[in-house]
Amino acid sequence: MLLTVPRSEGRDGKAKSGGSETLLRTAKDQLQKWIRGNVSACASSLFIFDEMDKLHPGVIDAIKPFLDYYEQVDGVSYRKAIFIFLSNAGGDLITKVALDFWRAGRKREDIQLKDLEPVLSVGVFNNKHSGLWHSGLIDRNLIDYFIPFLPLEYRHVKMCVRAEMRARGSAVDEDIVTRVADEMTFFPKDEKIYSDKGCKTVQSRLDFH
Repeated sequence: MLLTVPRSEGRDGKAKSGGSETLLRTAKDQLQKWIRGNVSACASSLFIFDEMDKLHPGVIDAIKPFLDYYEQVDGVSYRKAIFIFLSNAGGDLITKVALDFWRAGRKREDIQLKDLEPVLSVGVFNNKHSGLWHSGLIDRNLIDYFIPFLPLEYRHVKMCVRAEMRARGSAVDEDIVTRVADEMTFFPKDEKIYSDKGCKTVQSRLDFH
């Protein structure tokens, strides 16, 4: 589905012009109609909202009635529908927690959801570029889980290289695995623990080996 959504906003996060406000209302109406139509046809519909951090603040609140604690909205039940929101917002908060664990001598695998959920919910709620800035979805506790994507370490990058080699039908050559992983850039500047781009460039780098 393609929505025409205004991106321009003032300091209060609201659209600057009357025309933009009209576009915002239109986008909300389109979104509600689209979801209503899909759930009416299939009660167990799955909706994935990608790049939430690029969405104008306020648009996503159009779906609040569908996630709220109602059995039905205008004769349609949304209890079986699933909504997934993907966003880059909060990445800095996730990295900070991961680094705190590492500096305390604790493993990445020791990080639990309870260590990150409160930080993420408050962080995206107060982030004007999260798509969920001051959103009623968070304020009303309508989001069940905040699931973080943890930054990848050197060993994880090597796992990605091995997986890509197997996917290509090639034998895993550990020398190549190490060379590809060593070509990646890592942060923070001093510790160099986490991959800047995760495993996104593994495929293209492997092409040169």
